[in-house]
Amino acid sequence: MDFDLPAETVALQRMCRDFAAKEIAPYAAEWSERCHFPAQVFRKLGELGLMGMLVDESYGGADAGFVSYVAAMEALGEADQSVASAWNAHSTIATLPLARFGTEEQKKRWLVPLATGEKLGAFGLTEPTAGSDAAGIRTTARRTEDGWVLNGTKMFISNAGTEMSLGVTVLAVTGTDDNGKKRYGTFFVPDGTAGYDKGRPLRKLGWHALDTRELVFTDCWVPEDHLLGEEGNGLRQFLEVLDAGRISVAALSLSLAQAALDLAVRHAGEREQFGRPLNRFQAVGHKLADMATEVEAARWLVYRAAWLGDQGRPFAKAAAMAKLYASEVANRAASASVQIHGGYGFIRESAISRFYADAKILEIGEGTSEVQRNVIARSLVPTGKEMPR
Repeated sequence: MDFDLPAETVALQRMCRDFAAKEIAPYAAEWSERCHFPAQVFRKLGELGLMGMLVDESYGGADAGFVSYVAAMEALGEADQSVASAWNAHSTIATLPLARFGTEEQKKRWLVPLATGEKLGAFGLTEPTAGSDAAGIRTTARRTEDGWVLNGTKMFISNAGTEMSLGVTVLAVTGTDDNGKKRYGTFFVPDGTAGYDKGRPLRKLGWHALDTRELVFTDCWVPEDHLLGEEGNGLRQFLEVLDAGRISVAALSLSLAQAALDLAVRHAGEREQFGRPLNRFQAVGHKLADMATEVEAARWLVYRAAWLGDQGRPFAKAAAMAKLYASEVANRAASASVQIHGGYGFIRESAISRFYADAKILEIGEGTSEVQRNVIARSLVPTGKEMPR
């Protein structure tokens, strides 16, 4: 077994760390306080070839694979979670539906500007009354003679309201089968489409520099060629893409956990109490030891899920495990790091306070911890076939 990353992946991660240290970390606190989306950072990421890492090269992407993507996410997320979360949403659920189910014309029209970093992508699933219950969405798409009319509301949608936004890919109910079962379709709605309106940026507990809004569709007409894939398969398409999104959020969680650990180690070495550094106290040392152990465990769950995906092997269960564990480790690590920082961890000028506020959503987005446990539990039910290990 070889746990070393390939040389090209190590070089990529080093490039991302250098970029993050220069272009993200020095400004992250200011962006967070101002709730400012740093569009210039994403244009520069596009220039580095990082906005289409999971997209084929023929459409402007890098086709780097999940392992390299996770390595890049580690570097970006350790600098700032808002930037990394926007990059995550763009790179996976916003881009992959086009990459996997779009026609050649749709890919050239919309995927290329997303993969090259000219534009930013968004995906609309969650609604005011539907989150974990994806099948419970109420947004509808009614077929007309030459297209579709969308009506409904999407909630907590990232990347849709920036100056770089290209549009949003929307999951909608297209009708019912003869047995009354809902049918779903996936549609791309470009910015500027009549009947497509965006609410004000939502004020969130964390991820302050991430653009997040409510989207409203009122008799919003799109042509027939804005349907991605086959009508009726929309929900299945989304669930397929979601596994990649879970790897991405698991990597985002890993990056936060590592950042929390690094900040705790640094503070414990610099801060003195009772005449000696904090790291000389066993209680603090044990906290650091537990954090470091959990971060390493999370790291290899995440990278194994990514490796399975790159090998073309089933990875849904591994992705759910990685997302579940890494997100909960991120929250434990952030809390422990604040505890070690003491009062300094409770003021907004401290980096750890920002990571602490960012941590909670990791247990919610791309499937809650409860949903991940359901996914894992279902995979353990005997089916008469040997489960892949």
